Amino acid sequence: MPTKPKAPAAPPLAAPDTTTGIETLTPPGGELHQQADGEPTQLTTNQGVPIGDNQNSLKAGARGPVLLQDFILREKIMHFDHERIPERVVHARGSAAHGFFECLEDCSDITTADFLQRPGERIPVFTRFSTVAGNKGSMDLARDVRGFAVKFYTQQGNFDLVGNNIPVFFIQDAIKFPDLIHAAKQDPDREFPQAQTAHDTFWDYISLTPESMHMIMWIMSDRTIPRSYRMMEGFGVHTFRLVNAQGQSTFVKFHWRPKLNSQSVVWDEALKINGADPDFHRRDLWEAIDTGDFPEWEFCLQTFSQEQADALPFDVLDATKIIPEEVIPLRVVGRMVLDRNPDNFFAETEQVAYCASHVVPGIDFTNDPLLQGRLFSYQDTQLKRLGSANFHQIPINQPRCPFHNLQRDGHMQMAVPKGQVNYEPSSLGEDIKRESQASGYRTFPNLETGEQLRVRPETFADHYSQARQFFLSQTEPERDHIVAALIFELSKCNVARVRTAMLARLINIDESLAARVAAGLGVKDPIVPAPAPVPAQDLELSPALSILAKAAPGLKGRKIGALVTDGVDDALLDDLKAAVEAAGAKLAIIAPTITGVTTAGGQLIPADFRVDGGPSVLFDAVAILPSDEGGAALALEATAVNFVRDAFGHLKVIAYLPAAAPLFVKGGLSDANPDADTGLINLPTKAVSDFIAAAEAGRVWAREPLVRKVF
Repeated sequence: MPTKPKAPAAPPLAAPDTTTGIETLTPPGGELHQQADGEPTQLTTNQGVPIGDNQNSLKAGARGPVLLQDFILREKIMHFDHERIPERVVHARGSAAHGFFECLEDCSDITTADFLQRPGERIPVFTRFSTVAGNKGSMDLARDVRGFAVKFYTQQGNFDLVGNNIPVFFIQDAIKFPDLIHAAKQDPDREFPQAQTAHDTFWDYISLTPESMHMIMWIMSDRTIPRSYRMMEGFGVHTFRLVNAQGQSTFVKFHWRPKLNSQSVVWDEALKINGADPDFHRRDLWEAIDTGDFPEWEFCLQTFSQEQADALPFDVLDATKIIPEEVIPLRVVGRMVLDRNPDNFFAETEQVAYCASHVVPGIDFTNDPLLQGRLFSYQDTQLKRLGSANFHQIPINQPRCPFHNLQRDGHMQMAVPKGQVNYEPSSLGEDIKRESQASGYRTFPNLETGEQLRVRPETFADHYSQARQFFLSQTEPERDHIVAALIFELSKCNVARVRTAMLARLINIDESLAARVAAGLGVKDPIVPAPAPVPAQDLELSPALSILAKAAPGLKGRKIGALVTDGVDDALLDDLKAAVEAAGAKLAIIAPTITGVTTAGGQLIPADFRVDGGPSVLFDAVAILPSDEGGAALALEATAVNFVRDAFGHLKVIAYLPAAAPLFVKGGLSDANPDADTGLINLPTKAVSDFIAAAEAGRVWAREPLVRKVF
């Protein structure tokens, strides 16, 4: 039996920085030391320059803008951006679609952005959804953040809103981004695990990065295993500025709200979907658009003044914080509809280049240090990945409005500029474009003063209050899922110190949370809280943070699976199909063979799936409609038994005929009580309409304690 590898020595633990109140890593020594072989023991740049602070970008004052002269930041980000070719370093696995954005409200009171001026006017968009950590060939249902990037082709140029399906992020400063992604991705010595954070390096990094605690609550929630891209919220994450024609500034956070509402799967279901159909999200988006069931989102602005920002109990420049919708409501100003699939995946989805720096007049940046780093990073990444400074000439990246400048040549130059003038100002030539003070982009003249410092402001120091708010704002099933996710992830860590360190962070969020996770891990020692410069405060709960608390009943956009055999009742199947379609859903037929089944009336019904290719994890609710002989035959098929067992275990509504009884018995569900379980619809005693009503209500959460242990 091989010996277990020795655990690595623990790194220096976090200690409070008395100058800022922010926890930082205490280095082993303050000076550059050399080992015998000449290897430095202190971090240095690639030029050998000792690094004094690897956690903070260089800013003009603690809350000021990041400075271009920060060669440490630029070298670190540049090297990270160029680590992979040709697939994206992050967000490699994605799916996209064309569509339009329609302005619904005149926003000239707050911005000159052209696409937000005239209600009813539409412009083209191209939207890409993605996972973050996995490679291009990974699976769709990884527990992961989802990218939500929209390219608006406006009449004033392209605006790229490059966001996620979660409104906060792990870190407060972009200089830490390479370390975060290195820790989350595959270990560099073994190149696994793929597309998952359930390993030592990720949780070691998180345990030493307390600013990540709010994000950890989000990524351990059901937000990271969405049912569909179509049922996913989107966020711009950062605080941006809007500027109107009078030069007045308004802060803004961008939100996308799906018309189908948010919906997720359960963890065991996600694991099985990855096996049954690793392209589940891609296929779902493509098929919805292909059949005319166009996904739609509301575009919302959360706007606030400088005075409102100053009154908030946190810093709006901190990307690990949100403004609850109950504090500042959302203003619906537009809608996005995706109505056309790409013609060519590589030419469009793979080559589309989103850059956080792509804004239009009326939209400006703030000094958020994570955003400031992204303004450099995205452009730099596209230069490497697409191989040329001319990536804007690729059709999917070209503006739809006229564009002209005096940039010339370069690798893959596809235009043929004419004339002798490639400089400005110039008096030569008949058609030389000029700058325009009247219509050109103008940066908001924000006053900036301050020393050049590598510090985190005191206003960034509260890492636990909003994490606590998020956890306590969830419904009971959602809190149970966060606990279960933490137990699962930390159980995959081999180094005990990592698990102990994470418990020391979790107890600062909520004592019951830490105790439940510890019980699931089998940890019996008392949990010693980690130092917290700012203890968690009890904030007002926000039901808007919960998927289930704001869920609306309905089946629109969902899929219902009907498991049938030869001899199925014609009238019953017709009634079911009509009711499902009337509810806005689609019915799929699962049968013993792909040819289909012959009904009791002699009609041939083609199958959409053979039983082993259409497991219940692919559907939102199921109906089991065999004939008497068919039910007995299905009970001899393990895949059919698992179809019923999984549907029950994943808390789905199940309609069934008495002929399905052998399946329930083989699946160990003979004790299931339809009188106590609202999700079990016995069709001889209830109607198809009862099944539809129950399915519209969603999963049967009351069943969950019966099918899995809740710590």
